[in-house]
Amino acid sequence: MDASVGFIADYTHALRFEDLPADVVRLAKRSVIDTFGLAIGAFNAEPSRIARAMAERASVRDGARVIGTAHRTLPELAAFANGVMGRYLDGNDCFLGAGHPSDAIAAVLAVADTRHADGRSIITAIAAAYEVHYNLCKAVSVLAKGVDSTFYIVVAGAVGAAKILGLDRARIVETLALAVAPNIPLDTTRYGQLSMWKGCAAGAAVRNSVFAALLAQAGMTGPEKPIEGNHGIQNFVGKFELKPFGGNGRPYGIHEVTLKRFCTVAHSLSPITVALELSRLVAVEDIEKVTVYTYRFAWEINGREPEKWRPTTREAADHSLPYIVAAVLIDRGFDDEIFSDERLRDPRIRALIDKIECKEDPEITRRYPQQMPCRIEITTKSGERKIAQIDYPRGHDKNPMSDEEVSEKFRGFVQRALRSARVDQALQALWQLESASDLDEIFEALKIKA
Repeated sequence: MDASVGFIADYTHALRFEDLPADVVRLAKRSVIDTFGLAIGAFNAEPSRIARAMAERASVRDGARVIGTAHRTLPELAAFANGVMGRYLDGNDCFLGAGHPSDAIAAVLAVADTRHADGRSIITAIAAAYEVHYNLCKAVSVLAKGVDSTFYIVVAGAVGAAKILGLDRARIVETLALAVAPNIPLDTTRYGQLSMWKGCAAGAAVRNSVFAALLAQAGMTGPEKPIEGNHGIQNFVGKFELKPFGGNGRPYGIHEVTLKRFCTVAHSLSPITVALELSRLVAVEDIEKVTVYTYRFAWEINGREPEKWRPTTREAADHSLPYIVAAVLIDRGFDDEIFSDERLRDPRIRALIDKIECKEDPEITRRYPQQMPCRIEITTKSGERKIAQIDYPRGHDKNPMSDEEVSEKFRGFVQRALRSARVDQALQALWQLESASDLDEIFEALKIKA
Protein backbone atom coordinates (compact mmCIF):
# COMPACT_ATOMS: atom_id res chain seq x y z
CA MET A 1 0.00 0.00 0.00
CA ASP A 2 1.31 3.45 -0.80
CA ALA A 3 1.60 6.22 1.75
CA SER A 4 -0.82 8.61 0.02
CA VAL A 5 -3.64 6.08 0.04
CA GLY A 6 -2.96 5.27 3.68
CA PHE A 7 -2.89 8.95 4.57
CA ILE A 8 -6.30 9.54 2.97
CA ALA A 9 -7.75 6.39 4.52
CA ASP A 10 -6.56 7.34 8.00
CA TYR A 11 -8.18 10.75 7.78
CA THR A 12 -11.43 9.45 6.33
CA HIS A 13 -11.79 6.70 8.91
CA ALA A 14 -11.03 8.95 11.88
CA LEU A 15 -13.17 11.99 11.00
CA ARG A 16 -16.25 12.50 13.20
CA PHE A 17 -19.06 15.03 13.11
CA GLU A 18 -17.94 16.30 16.52
CA ASP A 19 -14.59 17.24 14.93
CA LEU A 20 -16.21 19.69 12.54
CA PRO A 21 -16.37 23.39 13.44
CA ALA A 22 -19.77 25.04 13.13
CA ASP A 23 -18.71 27.05 10.08
CA VAL A 24 -17.67 23.89 8.23
CA VAL A 25 -21.07 22.34 8.96
CA ARG A 26 -22.77 25.49 7.69
CA LEU A 27 -20.69 25.61 4.50
CA ALA A 28 -21.41 21.93 3.82
CA LYS A 29 -25.14 22.57 4.17
CA ARG A 30 -24.92 25.51 1.77
CA SER A 31 -23.39 23.26 -0.87
CA VAL A 32 -26.02 20.56 -0.31
CA ILE A 33 -28.76 23.20 -0.72
CA ASP A 34 -27.11 24.45 -3.90
CA THR A 35 -26.79 20.91 -5.28
CA PHE A 36 -30.47 20.07 -4.79
CA GLY A 37 -31.56 23.42 -6.23
CA LEU A 38 -29.42 23.05 -9.34
CA ALA A 39 -30.57 19.45 -9.83
CA ILE A 40 -34.23 20.49 -9.86
CA GLY A 41 -33.37 23.45 -12.08
CA ALA A 42 -31.81 21.08 -14.63
CA PHE A 43 -34.51 18.41 -14.28
CA ASN A 44 -35.87 18.82 -17.83
CA ALA A 45 -32.54 19.29 -19.62
CA GLU A 46 -31.87 16.61 -22.22
CA PRO A 47 -28.79 15.14 -20.48
CA SER A 48 -30.82 14.93 -17.25
CA ARG A 49 -33.60 13.04 -19.04
CA ILE A 50 -31.08 10.65 -20.57
CA ALA A 51 -29.41 10.04 -17.21
CA ARG A 52 -32.75 9.44 -15.46
CA ALA A 53 -33.80 7.02 -18.19
CA MET A 54 -30.62 5.05 -17.57
CA ALA A 55 -31.32 5.02 -13.83
CA GLU A 56 -34.93 3.98 -14.33
CA ARG A 57 -33.87 0.84 -16.18
CA ALA A 58 -33.43 -0.69 -12.72
CA SER A 59 -35.93 -0.65 -9.87
CA VAL A 60 -34.68 -1.54 -6.40
CA ARG A 61 -37.05 -1.63 -3.42
CA ASP A 62 -34.47 -0.25 -0.98
CA GLY A 63 -32.42 1.56 -3.58
CA ALA A 64 -31.39 5.19 -3.89
CA ARG A 65 -33.80 7.84 -5.13
CA VAL A 66 -33.35 9.97 -8.20
CA ILE A 67 -33.86 13.65 -7.27
CA GLY A 68 -37.24 14.93 -8.34
CA THR A 69 -38.81 11.47 -8.49
CA ALA A 70 -39.93 8.63 -6.25
CA HIS A 71 -37.96 6.12 -8.28
CA ARG A 72 -35.44 3.98 -6.43
CA THR A 73 -32.61 2.41 -8.36
CA LEU A 74 -29.11 1.05 -7.89
CA PRO A 75 -27.08 3.59 -5.91
CA GLU A 76 -24.45 3.93 -8.61
CA LEU A 77 -27.15 4.76 -11.19
CA ALA A 78 -28.78 7.25 -8.82
CA ALA A 79 -25.38 8.85 -8.28
CA PHE A 80 -24.98 9.22 -12.05
CA ALA A 81 -28.44 10.71 -12.62
CA ASN A 82 -28.23 13.06 -9.63
CA GLY A 83 -24.66 13.98 -10.47
CA VAL A 84 -25.64 14.94 -14.02
CA MET A 85 -28.58 17.05 -12.82
CA GLY A 86 -26.58 18.79 -10.11
CA ARG A 87 -23.72 19.63 -12.46
CA TYR A 88 -25.43 20.34 -15.77
CA LEU A 89 -26.21 24.05 -15.27
CA ASP A 90 -22.59 24.70 -14.22
CA GLY A 91 -23.78 26.60 -11.18
CA ASN A 92 -22.27 24.53 -8.41
CA ASP A 93 -19.32 25.39 -6.21
CA CYS A 94 -15.70 25.08 -7.24
CA PHE A 95 -12.10 25.11 -6.17
CA LEU A 96 -10.57 27.54 -8.65
CA GLY A 97 -8.91 25.74 -11.52
CA ALA A 98 -9.53 22.34 -9.95
CA GLY A 99 -13.11 21.29 -10.40
CA HIS A 100 -16.31 21.21 -8.40
CA PRO A 101 -16.18 19.49 -5.01
CA SER A 102 -19.96 19.46 -4.64
CA ASP A 103 -20.09 16.93 -7.48
CA ALA A 104 -19.10 14.38 -4.83
CA ILE A 105 -22.33 15.08 -2.94
CA ALA A 106 -24.24 12.89 -5.41
CA ALA A 107 -22.16 9.89 -4.32
CA VAL A 108 -22.82 10.61 -0.64
CA LEU A 109 -26.57 11.06 -1.18
CA ALA A 110 -26.94 7.86 -3.18
CA VAL A 111 -25.32 5.68 -0.53
CA ALA A 112 -26.91 7.61 2.34
CA ASP A 113 -30.39 7.09 0.88
CA THR A 114 -29.95 3.31 0.75
CA ARG A 115 -28.71 3.18 4.35
CA HIS A 116 -31.14 5.74 5.82
CA ALA A 117 -28.11 7.70 7.04
CA ASP A 118 -28.75 10.66 9.30
CA GLY A 119 -27.81 14.26 8.59
CA ARG A 120 -24.71 14.26 10.76
CA SER A 121 -23.29 11.26 8.92
CA ILE A 122 -24.02 12.92 5.58
CA ILE A 123 -22.34 16.18 6.56
CA THR A 124 -19.30 14.32 7.90
CA ALA A 125 -18.96 12.33 4.67
CA ILE A 126 -19.25 15.51 2.61
CA ALA A 127 -16.63 17.26 4.76
CA ALA A 128 -14.25 14.34 4.24
CA ALA A 129 -14.88 14.38 0.48
CA TYR A 130 -14.18 18.11 0.27
CA GLU A 131 -10.93 17.76 2.21
CA VAL A 132 -9.69 14.98 -0.04
CA HIS A 133 -10.68 16.87 -3.18
CA TYR A 134 -9.00 20.04 -1.96
CA ASN A 135 -5.80 18.28 -0.91
CA LEU A 136 -5.52 16.30 -4.13
CA CYS A 137 -6.21 19.24 -6.42
CA LYS A 138 -3.67 21.44 -4.63
CA ALA A 139 -1.05 18.72 -4.99
CA VAL A 140 -1.84 17.43 -8.47
CA SER A 141 -3.47 20.17 -10.57
CA VAL A 142 -0.20 21.90 -11.44
CA LEU A 143 1.19 18.57 -12.67
CA ALA A 144 -1.70 16.69 -14.23
CA LYS A 145 -1.76 18.12 -17.74
CA GLY A 146 -4.41 16.38 -19.79
CA VAL A 147 -6.18 14.85 -16.76
CA ASP A 148 -9.70 16.16 -16.23
CA SER A 149 -10.64 17.60 -12.84
CA THR A 150 -13.24 14.86 -12.38
CA PHE A 151 -10.31 12.70 -11.24
CA TYR A 152 -10.52 14.51 -7.91
CA ILE A 153 -14.25 13.84 -7.83
CA VAL A 154 -13.97 10.09 -8.29
CA VAL A 155 -11.58 9.92 -5.33
CA ALA A 156 -13.54 12.39 -3.17
CA GLY A 157 -16.82 10.66 -3.98
CA ALA A 158 -15.31 7.30 -3.06
CA VAL A 159 -14.21 8.72 0.29
CA GLY A 160 -17.70 10.07 0.94
CA ALA A 161 -19.39 6.81 -0.05
CA ALA A 162 -17.00 4.73 2.06
CA LYS A 163 -17.63 7.00 5.04
CA ILE A 164 -21.41 6.56 4.78
CA LEU A 165 -20.98 2.79 4.44
CA GLY A 166 -18.98 2.78 7.67
CA LEU A 167 -16.06 0.93 6.09
CA ASP A 168 -13.03 0.19 8.22
CA ARG A 169 -9.61 1.51 7.29
CA ALA A 170 -8.66 -1.58 5.27
CA ARG A 171 -11.83 -1.36 3.17
CA ILE A 172 -11.34 2.38 2.65
CA VAL A 173 -7.87 1.61 1.30
CA GLU A 174 -9.41 -0.81 -1.20
CA THR A 175 -12.10 1.73 -2.11
CA LEU A 176 -9.42 4.28 -2.98
CA ALA A 177 -7.46 1.79 -5.05
CA LEU A 178 -10.60 0.77 -6.93
CA ALA A 179 -11.48 4.41 -7.54
CA VAL A 180 -8.04 5.62 -8.67
CA ALA A 181 -6.74 2.83 -10.90
CA PRO A 182 -9.62 2.59 -13.45
CA ASN A 183 -10.67 6.25 -13.53
CA ILE A 184 -8.20 8.68 -15.09
CA PRO A 185 -10.46 10.96 -17.20
CA LEU A 186 -9.24 13.05 -20.14
CA ASP A 187 -9.27 16.83 -20.23
CA THR A 188 -10.60 16.75 -23.79
CA THR A 189 -14.02 17.00 -22.15
CA ARG A 190 -13.53 20.78 -21.73
CA TYR A 191 -12.09 21.90 -25.06
CA GLY A 192 -13.37 22.62 -28.57
CA GLN A 193 -17.10 22.54 -29.33
CA LEU A 194 -18.10 21.07 -25.99
CA SER A 195 -20.63 18.24 -25.92
CA MET A 196 -23.24 17.15 -23.39
CA TRP A 197 -20.49 15.14 -21.72
CA LYS A 198 -19.03 18.34 -20.26
CA GLY A 199 -21.96 18.41 -17.80
CA CYS A 200 -22.08 14.63 -17.36
CA ALA A 201 -18.46 13.69 -16.70
CA ALA A 202 -18.80 14.35 -12.98
CA GLY A 203 -21.91 12.15 -12.87
CA ALA A 204 -19.87 9.34 -14.38
CA ALA A 205 -17.14 9.97 -11.81
CA VAL A 206 -19.50 9.64 -8.82
CA ARG A 207 -21.11 6.57 -10.37
CA ASN A 208 -17.64 5.01 -10.33
CA SER A 209 -17.03 6.33 -6.80
CA VAL A 210 -20.07 4.52 -5.46
CA PHE A 211 -19.25 1.35 -7.39
CA ALA A 212 -15.72 1.34 -5.98
CA ALA A 213 -16.99 1.67 -2.39
CA LEU A 214 -19.60 -1.06 -2.88
CA LEU A 215 -17.00 -3.37 -4.41
CA ALA A 216 -14.67 -2.79 -1.48
CA GLN A 217 -17.52 -3.41 0.97
CA ALA A 218 -18.16 -6.74 -0.77
CA GLY A 219 -14.52 -7.75 -0.36
CA MET A 220 -12.98 -6.76 -3.69
CA THR A 221 -9.34 -5.75 -3.57
CA GLY A 222 -7.57 -3.17 -5.72
CA PRO A 223 -4.03 -2.48 -6.91
CA GLU A 224 -1.51 -2.23 -4.11
CA LYS A 225 0.01 1.13 -5.11
CA PRO A 226 -2.36 3.09 -7.38
CA ILE A 227 -0.72 6.44 -6.62
CA GLU A 228 2.95 5.95 -5.75
CA GLY A 229 3.75 2.65 -7.41
CA ASN A 230 5.94 2.29 -10.52
CA HIS A 231 2.79 2.20 -12.61
CA GLY A 232 0.63 4.46 -10.43
CA ILE A 233 -0.65 7.90 -11.29
CA GLN A 234 2.56 9.59 -10.10
CA ASN A 235 4.39 7.69 -12.83
CA PHE A 236 2.91 9.97 -15.48
CA VAL A 237 1.85 13.18 -13.69
CA GLY A 238 4.93 13.46 -11.48
CA LYS A 239 5.64 13.18 -7.78
CA PHE A 240 3.40 15.03 -5.38
CA GLU A 241 2.90 15.21 -1.64
CA LEU A 242 -0.40 15.59 0.18
CA LYS A 243 -0.54 18.19 2.94
CA PRO A 244 -2.13 17.73 6.37
CA PHE A 245 -5.92 17.74 6.26
CA GLY A 246 -8.13 20.28 7.99
CA GLY A 247 -8.77 20.01 11.72
CA ASN A 248 -6.75 20.30 14.90
CA GLY A 249 -6.33 24.01 14.33
CA ARG A 250 -5.72 23.75 10.58
CA PRO A 251 -8.20 25.36 8.17
CA TYR A 252 -10.53 23.20 6.10
CA GLY A 253 -10.44 23.32 2.32
CA ILE A 254 -14.16 24.07 2.17
CA HIS A 255 -13.33 27.57 3.41
CA GLU A 256 -11.81 28.28 -0.03
CA VAL A 257 -14.85 27.22 -2.03
CA THR A 258 -16.33 29.64 -4.55
CA LEU A 259 -20.11 29.21 -4.49
CA LYS A 260 -21.24 30.65 -7.79
CA ARG A 261 -23.65 33.54 -8.00
CA PHE A 262 -24.14 32.92 -11.73
CA CYS A 263 -24.66 29.58 -13.46
CA THR A 264 -21.73 29.48 -15.82
CA VAL A 265 -18.05 28.59 -15.87
CA ALA A 266 -16.28 30.00 -12.81
CA HIS A 267 -13.79 31.99 -14.87
CA SER A 268 -16.63 34.07 -16.30
CA LEU A 269 -17.88 35.25 -12.90
CA SER A 270 -15.59 38.27 -12.83
CA PRO A 271 -16.07 39.13 -16.54
CA ILE A 272 -19.85 38.99 -16.05
CA THR A 273 -19.64 41.31 -13.05
CA VAL A 274 -17.45 43.79 -14.93
CA ALA A 275 -19.56 43.60 -18.09
CA LEU A 276 -22.69 44.32 -16.06
CA GLU A 277 -21.05 47.47 -14.72
CA LEU A 278 -19.98 48.61 -18.17
CA SER A 279 -23.37 47.83 -19.70
CA ARG A 280 -24.78 50.71 -17.68
CA LEU A 281 -22.21 53.08 -19.13
CA VAL A 282 -22.12 52.18 -22.83
CA ALA A 283 -24.90 51.47 -25.34
CA VAL A 284 -24.26 48.34 -27.40
CA GLU A 285 -24.68 50.19 -30.69
CA ASP A 286 -21.85 52.56 -29.66
CA ILE A 287 -19.28 49.79 -29.07
CA GLU A 288 -16.33 49.64 -31.45
CA LYS A 289 -14.13 47.17 -29.56
CA VAL A 290 -14.13 45.15 -26.31
CA THR A 291 -10.95 43.78 -24.74
CA VAL A 292 -11.22 41.27 -21.90
CA TYR A 293 -8.05 40.94 -19.82
CA THR A 294 -7.90 37.81 -17.71
CA TYR A 295 -5.50 35.26 -16.19
CA ARG A 296 -3.80 32.61 -18.29
CA PHE A 297 -5.91 29.65 -17.16
CA ALA A 298 -9.15 31.43 -18.07
CA TRP A 299 -7.70 32.58 -21.38
CA GLU A 300 -6.56 29.06 -22.27
CA ILE A 301 -9.81 27.31 -21.49
CA ASN A 302 -12.39 30.04 -22.17
CA GLY A 303 -10.87 32.69 -24.43
CA ARG A 304 -8.31 31.19 -26.81
CA GLU A 305 -9.84 28.58 -29.13
CA PRO A 306 -11.61 29.74 -32.33
CA GLU A 307 -14.70 27.76 -31.26
CA LYS A 308 -15.22 30.28 -28.46
CA TRP A 309 -16.20 32.89 -31.06
CA ARG A 310 -18.83 30.66 -32.66
CA PRO A 311 -20.16 28.26 -29.99
CA THR A 312 -22.82 25.90 -31.31
CA THR A 313 -23.76 24.10 -28.10
CA ARG A 314 -24.91 25.22 -24.68
CA GLU A 315 -21.80 23.68 -23.19
CA ALA A 316 -19.45 25.51 -25.56
CA ALA A 317 -21.21 28.84 -24.98
CA ASP A 318 -21.01 28.33 -21.23
CA HIS A 319 -17.23 28.05 -21.64
CA SER A 320 -16.88 31.04 -23.98
CA LEU A 321 -15.81 34.39 -22.53
CA PRO A 322 -16.58 36.26 -25.78
CA TYR A 323 -20.09 34.82 -25.97
CA ILE A 324 -20.92 35.47 -22.32
CA VAL A 325 -19.55 39.02 -22.29
CA ALA A 326 -21.40 39.85 -25.51
CA ALA A 327 -24.70 38.51 -24.18
CA VAL A 328 -24.35 40.39 -20.88
CA LEU A 329 -23.56 43.68 -22.63
CA ILE A 330 -26.62 43.24 -24.85
CA ASP A 331 -29.02 42.10 -22.10
CA ARG A 332 -27.61 44.34 -19.37
CA GLY A 333 -28.15 41.36 -17.11
CA PHE A 334 -27.31 37.67 -16.79
CA ASP A 335 -29.57 34.64 -16.92
CA ASP A 336 -28.75 31.08 -17.90
CA GLU A 337 -31.30 31.47 -20.71
CA ILE A 338 -28.51 33.07 -22.73
CA PHE A 339 -27.38 29.50 -23.43
CA SER A 340 -30.64 28.51 -25.14
CA ASP A 341 -30.59 27.37 -28.77
CA GLU A 342 -32.36 30.57 -29.79
CA ARG A 343 -29.74 32.81 -28.21
CA LEU A 344 -26.90 30.76 -29.70
CA ARG A 345 -28.22 31.89 -33.09
CA ASP A 346 -28.83 35.50 -32.02
CA PRO A 347 -27.24 37.72 -34.73
CA ARG A 348 -26.74 40.53 -32.20
CA ILE A 349 -24.50 38.32 -30.04
CA ARG A 350 -22.55 37.10 -33.06
CA ALA A 351 -22.00 40.64 -34.29
CA LEU A 352 -20.73 41.83 -30.92
CA ILE A 353 -18.53 38.74 -30.45
CA ASP A 354 -16.59 39.81 -33.55
CA LYS A 355 -15.64 43.00 -31.71
CA ILE A 356 -14.30 41.16 -28.64
CA GLU A 357 -10.72 40.20 -27.97
CA CYS A 358 -9.54 38.15 -24.98
CA LYS A 359 -6.01 38.60 -23.67
CA GLU A 360 -3.92 37.24 -20.86
CA ASP A 361 -2.56 39.95 -18.58
CA PRO A 362 0.62 38.67 -16.84
CA GLU A 363 -0.09 40.77 -13.76
CA ILE A 364 -3.60 39.32 -13.51
CA THR A 365 -2.16 35.83 -13.97
CA ARG A 366 0.24 36.46 -11.09
CA ARG A 367 -2.67 37.24 -8.76
CA TYR A 368 -4.67 34.11 -9.64
CA PRO A 369 -5.90 31.90 -7.90
CA GLN A 370 -5.75 33.96 -4.71
CA GLN A 371 -7.89 36.43 -6.65
CA MET A 372 -10.11 36.14 -9.73
CA PRO A 373 -9.18 39.41 -11.43
CA CYS A 374 -10.65 40.72 -14.65
CA ARG A 375 -10.42 44.02 -16.49
CA ILE A 376 -12.55 44.95 -19.47
CA GLU A 377 -11.90 47.93 -21.72
CA ILE A 378 -14.52 49.17 -24.16
CA THR A 379 -13.68 51.59 -26.96
CA THR A 380 -16.65 53.42 -28.39
CA LYS A 381 -17.11 54.49 -32.00
CA SER A 382 -16.32 58.05 -30.92
CA GLY A 383 -12.97 56.91 -29.46
CA GLU A 384 -14.02 57.10 -25.80
CA ARG A 385 -12.66 54.41 -23.48
CA LYS A 386 -14.58 52.83 -20.61
CA ILE A 387 -12.72 50.57 -18.16
CA ALA A 388 -13.91 48.48 -15.22
CA GLN A 389 -12.24 45.77 -13.17
CA ILE A 390 -12.79 43.45 -10.21
CA ASP A 391 -10.72 41.10 -8.07
CA TYR A 392 -13.34 39.08 -6.17
CA PRO A 393 -16.72 38.33 -7.76
CA ARG A 394 -19.73 37.56 -5.58
CA GLY A 395 -19.43 33.97 -4.38
CA HIS A 396 -15.63 33.98 -4.02
CA ASP A 397 -14.54 33.04 -0.52
CA LYS A 398 -13.29 36.63 -0.09
CA ASN A 399 -16.70 37.95 -1.21
CA PRO A 400 -19.09 35.16 -0.22
CA MET A 401 -22.79 34.94 -0.88
CA SER A 402 -24.95 35.32 2.22
CA ASP A 403 -27.08 32.44 3.45
CA GLU A 404 -30.13 34.32 2.20
CA GLU A 405 -28.58 34.63 -1.26
CA VAL A 406 -27.95 30.88 -1.25
CA SER A 407 -31.60 30.33 -0.33
CA GLU A 408 -32.79 32.72 -3.04
CA LYS A 409 -30.67 30.97 -5.65
CA PHE A 410 -32.25 27.67 -4.57
CA ARG A 411 -35.76 29.11 -4.75
CA GLY A 412 -35.14 30.56 -8.19
CA PHE A 413 -34.34 27.17 -9.66
CA VAL A 414 -36.76 24.99 -7.72
CA GLN A 415 -39.73 27.27 -8.36
CA ARG A 416 -39.36 26.46 -12.03
CA ALA A 417 -40.88 23.08 -11.20
CA LEU A 418 -42.54 23.19 -7.76
CA ARG A 419 -44.97 25.27 -5.73
CA SER A 420 -43.55 27.77 -3.26
CA ALA A 421 -44.87 25.90 -0.20
CA ARG A 422 -42.91 22.78 -1.08
CA VAL A 423 -39.86 24.85 -1.92
CA ASP A 424 -39.93 26.39 1.54
CA GLN A 425 -40.48 22.97 3.13
CA ALA A 426 -37.45 21.55 1.37
CA LEU A 427 -35.33 24.58 2.17
CA GLN A 428 -36.17 24.44 5.86
CA ALA A 429 -35.29 20.74 5.99
CA LEU A 430 -32.01 21.34 4.19
CA TRP A 431 -30.93 24.12 6.54
CA GLN A 432 -31.63 21.73 9.43
CA LEU A 433 -29.84 18.79 7.83
CA GLU A 434 -27.68 18.01 10.88
CA SER A 435 -30.89 17.25 12.80
CA ALA A 436 -32.41 14.97 10.14
CA SER A 437 -32.81 11.25 10.77
CA ASP A 438 -32.74 10.54 7.01
CA LEU A 439 -33.31 12.18 3.63
CA ASP A 440 -37.03 11.36 3.33
CA GLU A 441 -38.44 14.83 3.97
CA ILE A 442 -36.07 16.45 1.48
CA PHE A 443 -36.69 13.95 -1.31
CA GLU A 444 -40.45 14.05 -0.77
CA ALA A 445 -40.63 17.84 -0.80
CA LEU A 446 -38.66 17.99 -4.04
CA LYS A 447 -40.62 15.30 -5.87
CA ILE A 448 -41.75 16.47 -9.31
CA LYS A 449 -43.10 13.18 -10.60
CA ALA A 450 -44.08 9.87 -9.00
